[in-house]
Amino acid sequence: MRHFLFMFSAIFSTVFHAQKKPDLIPYPQSVTMQEGRFIIPETLILNDKLPKEETEYFKKRLGSGVKFQNSSKTEGIHLMYMPFPQPKIPIHPEEDKEKYTIDISPQKIFITSNTRQGYFLALQTLAQLFEEHKEDREIPALRIEDQPKFAWRGMHLDVCRHFFNVDEVKQYIDYLAMYKLNTFHWHLTDDQGWRIEIKKYPKLTQIGSKRKESMIGAYVDNTFDGKPYGPYFYTQEQIKDVIKYAQQRHITIVPEIEMPGHALAALSAYPELACTKGPFEAATKWGVFDDVFCPKEETFTFLENVLDEVIALFPSQYIHIGGDECPKTRWKECAHCQELIKKNNLKDEHGLQSYFIQRIEKYVNSKGRKIIGWDEILEGGLAPNAAVMSWTGVNGGIEAAKSSHFAVMTPGAYCYFDHYQGDPQSEPNAFGGFTPLDKVHSYNPIPAELNAEQAKYILGVQANLWTEYIMDFKQVQYMIFPRLMALSEVGWGTADPKNYKEFERRVISQFKVLDKMKVNYAKSIYNISGKVLPAGNGISYELNVSQDPKGIRYTTDGTEPSIHSQVYQGPIAVSKSLTVKSAYFEDGKLKSAVSSQEFKISKTTGKKITLEQQPSENYSFGGAFTLVDGIIGNIRQLGKTWLGFQGKDVVATIDLGQKTNFSEVYFNTLENKGSWIHLAKSAQIFVSDDGKAFKMIKEIGKDEIQNSKGKIKLNVGNQNAEYIKLKIENAGIIPAGNPGADSKAWLFVDEIGIN
Repeated sequence: MRHFLFMFSAIFSTVFHAQKKPDLIPYPQSVTMQEGRFIIPETLILNDKLPKEETEYFKKRLGSGVKFQNSSKTEGIHLMYMPFPQPKIPIHPEEDKEKYTIDISPQKIFITSNTRQGYFLALQTLAQLFEEHKEDREIPALRIEDQPKFAWRGMHLDVCRHFFNVDEVKQYIDYLAMYKLNTFHWHLTDDQGWRIEIKKYPKLTQIGSKRKESMIGAYVDNTFDGKPYGPYFYTQEQIKDVIKYAQQRHITIVPEIEMPGHALAALSAYPELACTKGPFEAATKWGVFDDVFCPKEETFTFLENVLDEVIALFPSQYIHIGGDECPKTRWKECAHCQELIKKNNLKDEHGLQSYFIQRIEKYVNSKGRKIIGWDEILEGGLAPNAAVMSWTGVNGGIEAAKSSHFAVMTPGAYCYFDHYQGDPQSEPNAFGGFTPLDKVHSYNPIPAELNAEQAKYILGVQANLWTEYIMDFKQVQYMIFPRLMALSEVGWGTADPKNYKEFERRVISQFKVLDKMKVNYAKSIYNISGKVLPAGNGISYELNVSQDPKGIRYTTDGTEPSIHSQVYQGPIAVSKSLTVKSAYFEDGKLKSAVSSQEFKISKTTGKKITLEQQPSENYSFGGAFTLVDGIIGNIRQLGKTWLGFQGKDVVATIDLGQKTNFSEVYFNTLENKGSWIHLAKSAQIFVSDDGKAFKMIKEIGKDEIQNSKGKIKLNVGNQNAEYIKLKIENAGIIPAGNPGADSKAWLFVDEIGIN
């Protein structure tokens, strides 16, 4: 074990100032404020025996803000290294390798750590302190004792849907380093492109790294740009360069080679690896496709050869093998696959998936490495030594941990940064979902269902950036910032949802650093967010902003808000159909985007509603109340105005509060088969006077729903009831010939209204 000790000399300051918490992200485990201030000198003299790579990074990060001078002397220097003797009680290097302390007095700064990695993390903290006090050049005296809670603090980047060059990938790695993330998950192969050079199989990049065109706009538009995309890929020399760059920043790169699904780009180059003859081409649409790797010997030979080259390049302990979203359609129709199932006494095609993953795992283990995969690798039984990346929710991680397998938590509801981060109406086109900054910051990677022993198997947390709707690196920046800051604090273990506003303040203070770096971060934090609340027999609309709420101006007559519009003073009562437009003003100037929310009021609006089954966490914003909040869902934006149910029916009961006359019932359901979203199979409407005995008054089937294109408006005759119940039937299992065949369909529903 070694300790590093660093000392900065400075002008002595004895004046004690009232001190606020430093603007550090992630916030350290322990910060003790002390008397006095350290005055940043014009030139810091550094001992030339300091660890060079880490120190050079520190100097580069601070840029022209501070001058540095190296010295071989032992006296008169500001920054020095001093080894400490071995402690009598041995430490656990894996647990303590990222541990560090910083002591700042008015005279000097000491940093101690067990390893160069700990030293590097300490320098990130110190750099933030220098950046925060760039203008006043006075850092408060303090003591920091710090180390992360989780060993895996990761960010993922999909370079298959859209490609990012080496310099951009390096910038991405720098962002991770700035906020103490330590794992970069590089998604290198998918249906839309193969991005890694494999020397044994040159056609993977000659053919599989390009596609004839790309989908553009919202998925429901089904439009394409007509422009060839690629060839785009990384040579092995470029990958070695990126790995070295990451290692200098103490970041591990985990490569992902998708199998057995998401294989169209590979099959376009080597069609003999499929169950059918093809021909195949790299996908031009987003989504999931039926053609996957066929589990025959030549496929395993191919994948083992590919993995040989991948393992030779990447020194990471884990190799990510995907394993997600693998339709079983081709396997069901394949004579070889069916014979393989019988020969190995497998239960079904899910058992065949497990067979596939376990063969790959055995090979990877033979090379001294481990596999990690998305939680679908649990299908048919988990491979003996595999780790799980839990993305469909938390259940995959819970199942893995309870069976003594390691897991990384990355549930879509909290950790998918391709989701909207602000009001979808004022945000660029995104995949769907609604994952604002405060939601990311509220996440706890340890599921409540795990006991202390099981919780040890949770390696950490990761966020994912899928790039279907991310055309360039500026948009990458926009989607990860500032949410990456919230993720870093969750992974460090110091995120406290109760103190979110204090975190928000620190985020805003970090924006000046991003401005200096010319990062295109999202300013959604400045925009107004709206929340519908029940209010008496109706609803009210609550507006929130990160700044002074007195700066909010709003209108309800459809006009654009100005500095002369009504000042927001509290939730706005909404008793009739109208549109609320709002914006934030500061010093008489517009500082935010204009937020616009249309309300359609019916006799169900604001009433008590219960659901027999809850929506998926990814699409559950507002819970059941979303179905009676007066907002009609936008079919182009699956953000916060829809509830999504995978494989579940919607059974909603609305208490109208008293017997009410009505003759019309309306609701909407969606169809987007590429995303596994299907129209409802049927719908039934019931009424009751006591909430117990219900009578069906209307039923419609699949044809009527199809003909209406999901926009359901039904005449139910003259009714008078206190309760109304809707049962909207999910399409069930997706049939063959559709994306996601054999998987559970999604059912999306928005407002339920009566007139």
